[in-house]
Amino acid sequence: MRSLALAAAARSCGRQYYLLSTDIGERVRCAKQPASSLTVSTTGTMTQRRGCADSATATHGVLDETMFVLLDSTVLIDYLRARPAVERVNTLLARGDVPCTSPINVEEIMRGVREQEVASVERLFDGLNIVPIGRAEGRRAGEWRRQFAARGTNLSQADCLIAAAAHSVAAVLATGNPRHFPMDGLEVEHWPVGA
Repeated sequence: MRSLALAAAARSCGRQYYLLSTDIGERVRCAKQPASSLTVSTTGTMTQRRGCADSATATHGVLDETMFVLLDSTVLIDYLRARPAVERVNTLLARGDVPCTSPINVEEIMRGVREQEVASVERLFDGLNIVPIGRAEGRRAGEWRRQFAARGTNLSQADCLIAAAAHSVAAVLATGNPRHFPMDGLEVEHWPVGA
C-alpha cells in the first residue's frame, strides 16, 4: 500500500489535493493556472478529492479521483475478526481508494490486543496509511469540543482527534459509531459493527 506523505492537504487553485507517495521533488501544478505550482519536497503525487471539478496535472499524468477512507477502531476490530469489514476494505482497494487510520486508532487497538494477536495487528497497520496528528488537528479537535460543550454535548478527546485527522485529508470516516462524530464538515459512513 501507499504511504501518506503529508499530514495536511496542499492547496492549489482553491481546491484540495492530497499527496500520495511516488517520486521525490516531483513538480505538481494546477492545469487552470500554470503559473501556480507546488514542488513536493517529500515523496508524492497529488490526488484530487472526489467531486472536485478542476482538473490538475502532474509530471506523471492526470490526477485520479482517489478517496481516503479513515477506518475507526470499530471497523479495525471487525477487520481483525474477519467480519464484513474485510469485504468493505477490499472493495475500497478495488476502487483505488486509500484506507487509512489515525494514531489514536492505533493506540485504541494496541491497548486491547492480546499477546497472540500482536503480529496480526502489526501487519494490518503496516498495510494502512497512518494520518499524522499535529497542531492543526489538535486545534480543530479542541474547537469542536468547545463548540459542542457550549451546546451541552460532551465529545471525547479521542473521537475529536480522529475526526480532525480525517478532516485534515478530507477522508470519509468509516465507523460503527456514527453518533460519536456529529462534527460539521466531516463525512461519516456507518459500517455497522459485525454486519
